Amino acid sequence: MSEHKHDANCGHDHDHDHEHEEFVVTLIDEDGNEIDMALVETFNVEDQLYALLLERNNPEADGVIVRVDEDGDDMVLNAIEDDEEWNRVQQAYEELAASEG
Repeated sequence: MSEHKHDANCGHDHDHDHEHEEFVVTLIDEDGNEIDMALVETFNVEDQLYALLLERNNPEADGVIVRVDEDGDDMVLNAIEDDEEWNRVQQAYEELAASEG
């Protein structure tokens, strides 16, 4: 796949913002396939940071919410495995999304 460079003469509409730097994380699915995920947004629930990730090459796919934990100086993304925690995070995200319109 070739990389497309966006400039004033490329012929595409440029309604999107190029001022942000995309943060990409590679996840491994249950079949061992690598999937590039883009960090879309972060939000806090009860003093814990969470991140919404979307599949970089498939924007129509469902997003994934992960817990962001600190490991020394590193940030580590962890799956949310506790049902109670998931329910709190899902509700908080739905409220955030509704407030953003």
